[in-house]
Amino acid sequence: MTSVDQESLFNTTPGTARTTPRHQATDSVRGAPRRGDEGPLPAPAQPPATSIERSANTEIAEWSRGYARRHPLAALETVGGQCVLAIQAVRYLVTDIITGKFPWAEFVRQSSFMASASALPTVFVAIPIGMTLSIQFALLAAQVGATSLAGAASGLAVIRQGAPMVAALLMAAAAGSAVCADLGSRKIRDEIDAMEVMGLSVIRRLVVPRLAAAVLVGVSLTGIICFVGFFSGYLFNTFVQNGTPGTFVDTFASFATVPDFVLTMIKAVVFGAIVAIIACHKGLNTRGGPAGVANAVNATVVASIILLMLVNVGFTQLYVMLFPRTGF
Repeated sequence: MTSVDQESLFNTTPGTARTTPRHQATDSVRGAPRRGDEGPLPAPAQPPATSIERSANTEIAEWSRGYARRHPLAALETVGGQCVLAIQAVRYLVTDIITGKFPWAEFVRQSSFMASASALPTVFVAIPIGMTLSIQFALLAAQVGATSLAGAASGLAVIRQGAPMVAALLMAAAAGSAVCADLGSRKIRDEIDAMEVMGLSVIRRLVVPRLAAAVLVGVSLTGIICFVGFFSGYLFNTFVQNGTPGTFVDTFASFATVPDFVLTMIKAVVFGAIVAIIACHKGLNTRGGPAGVANAVNATVVASIILLMLVNVGFTQLYVMLFPRTGF
């Protein structure tokens, strides 16, 4: 092919169509420069830093205001629901026992479960508590020259404060979490709604036997802790700290009174009821599937511990005000 023929392929003549190379035609159709002439792509536009910071601050402020508005209402709703549930459960408990409608089988089953879940940990916790109190009070008594009062101090500390609080905390951690998980899983499986549709009272069938079982187990665990804690402190003071056995027991008998034990049992009843009511309320109001059950169990333990501490302070201060100790 001659140079003239090659030139005729790429040049136009009158009456003929213009032909171009394929890569030039593609580039011209796309509106892009020819290959090899492309420059660097422009960077995307970034919003100014001040606007990003302003939007973040605005979002945080709006969330804080909404949380401040919602949280007190949610707290009041929770406390109110727990108070209403407690009143209804106690009323049904009394009326069902009087009328003979109390579900004794469920009560025995729940009592057995709570006792099996809490008894062994309670004993293992009561032993070091009694020893620790014996160590601390023995050191303090030696510093003031009153070593004979170590038994009274450690024994009264176990009975007045240690036993009911340890029993309540273990009940909240072991039994309360299990009760909440049981009722919460029933809730997400729509078993609670099915019972209400069939006309069955959820409070009578599920809450009342668990409330009675928690009170019974709480009182029993408190008695066990009183004995185990005092006995472990006695053994530690006698065989490790070389204390006198008779002095330990005599000083405890001189300072301990019957109202001290009565206060401890009252605390055990109230603490057991608090754990049961909070666990049942959280379980019956579970939302959000399995994750909601886990959140409800966590909230049960935290709320129970906080409320138990506050109620214990109130009971102790009220007892000191109503029954002041002037001597022994």
